[in-house]
Amino acid sequence: MTPRRRRLAILFRLAVVLGVLAGIVLTALGPATMTGLLPYFTIQSNVAVGVFAGYAAWRAWQGRPEPPSALKGAVTLYITITGTVYHLVLANPASPFAMVQPHREPGEWWGNQFLHTVVPLLAIADWALFDRRGRLRPRYAAWWLAFPLAYLGFALVRGLVVHRYPYPFLDAGALGYGGVGLSAVFFAVAFWLLGLILVGVDRGLAGRARAMPAEAAPTPAGTPDPTPSGTPEQSPAGPR
Repeated sequence: MTPRRRRLAILFRLAVVLGVLAGIVLTALGPATMTGLLPYFTIQSNVAVGVFAGYAAWRAWQGRPEPPSALKGAVTLYITITGTVYHLVLANPASPFAMVQPHREPGEWWGNQFLHTVVPLLAIADWALFDRRGRLRPRYAAWWLAFPLAYLGFALVRGLVVHRYPYPFLDAGALGYGGVGLSAVFFAVAFWLLGLILVGVDRGLAGRARAMPAEAAPTPAGTPDPTPSGTPEQSPAGPR
């Protein structure tokens, strides 16, 4: 990474960290408390991507190599899940799992936008612009499901204790465990496909990066062609 790109990467990652902090603090200004926010996948994924971005910014500042691409792919996938599920499922009136959107004061409204829109977009842009290319493998898409599946178990066990569930598609009280199981299978397949898309984009960008040097290096004007048209190549020992 060139010094200029390194500086841009540091600025991007600091913006991610600030976005996470602003989102959590502004959201906590509403009726939700910090402990009440922690059980949500939104908060957990934002904290994960904020910590990772801070670590990656520190490594870039020190001139060290980028963190493992598989780990960065994982946190990028999780924050992408947060933004996608919010906009397509929870805040979409056409969704069967749409949540009634409460009235929010300006500060809380901005906090919600930071957590569900701004931070995901910044994190995806950081991954696309500054991550090392060609290091992701299709099998990673399955490995990355470990955290969402662990979160599913956490949400169900917590629900047994407090009788509340963070999201409608995890509400075993309303859907039953069979309904939650169907939702879990649907979302697991969707998240796996999203992970495969991430791997595919990584490979596509890697191929483009490999092709660019050859395209960007034309033969200088005036340089004679070493094998003129119509002239057979000859070895130093003479024609073969």
